[in-house]
Amino acid sequence: MRRLPPVLLEDGCSRELLSLIRTILAACKEISFRVGQGALSGVLGSTLDENIQGETQKKLDVLSNQLLKDILLESGTVKAIASEEEDYTVAGNPDAKFIVAFDPLDGSSNTDINSLVGTIFSIMEAPAGSDAADQSIFMQPGHKQVAAGYVLYGPSTMLALTTGKGTRMFTLDKTQGSFLLTQDFAEIPADTNEFAINTSNQRHWQPAMQNYINDLLAGDTGPRAKNFNMRWIAAMVGDVHRVLSRGGLFTYPTDTKDPKKPNKLRLLYEANPMAMLVEQAGGIASTGTERIMDIQPDAIHQRVAVILGSKNEVETCLGYHK
Repeated sequence: MRRLPPVLLEDGCSRELLSLIRTILAACKEISFRVGQGALSGVLGSTLDENIQGETQKKLDVLSNQLLKDILLESGTVKAIASEEEDYTVAGNPDAKFIVAFDPLDGSSNTDINSLVGTIFSIMEAPAGSDAADQSIFMQPGHKQVAAGYVLYGPSTMLALTTGKGTRMFTLDKTQGSFLLTQDFAEIPADTNEFAINTSNQRHWQPAMQNYINDLLAGDTGPRAKNFNMRWIAAMVGDVHRVLSRGGLFTYPTDTKDPKKPNKLRLLYEANPMAMLVEQAGGIASTGTERIMDIQPDAIHQRVAVILGSKNEVETCLGYHK
């Protein structure tokens, strides 16, 4: 089985980018161990603090963020980082080429019930001559990403990674500490009968999404004339992993539950990297009105609606939004 470094070098990945990816994965291996220890290491439960998103931080949120932050800044491979758990960007090596945005522990509310969680990351090049302390260096559309991925902490620890030449899956061999290639090129089936959405918010959705989901729920007696299954893990990383593994549609649409926050998912370190992974596997990623990776960011914690997955099903969903 091929290991991660040679595979990426075969794709023409620079050694500088490969070094950065390996640095991120070193932190993820430690996070995987801490998540696996669970209650044995006293890392479950919440802190008394809230992050910039107004969300109560889990102990593992704080721990995971600190591990990634420390190892990236100490490595000298990044000019700056942006994290879900940091109010502002953090400057690193002023001479480094890359910047990294990450969600250190997506789905952290699942840690207390021993369900799926993961780390999501996005890598871009810093503009030439830019200031490491200037957070505007992160204001780049998703198509500027040079690499994106997530590490899923489940029964096995898995890495989904793209450097712009397809999406590959790796599994952590915990006996050797290496990520081994287990799926060379993921390909999302164009058609599906699975969808993932938080239906508890249904009354708050816009009419287009209301109508689309109602038609799915009507099954073979409705206009779609086939039955659909709903799946919901409550962690984007888990739901997207299922889409990459066997197809499906995942969406967190705009809603009116909190008028100040009509969208849930963050563009830079959730929507963009997942969109790149999905598109590189033959799927589509949209807000309902535009391609996610074409959005020009205006804030590091900017939120967007997300509809992604199997090409034909996403296109059907988008048809309801026209």
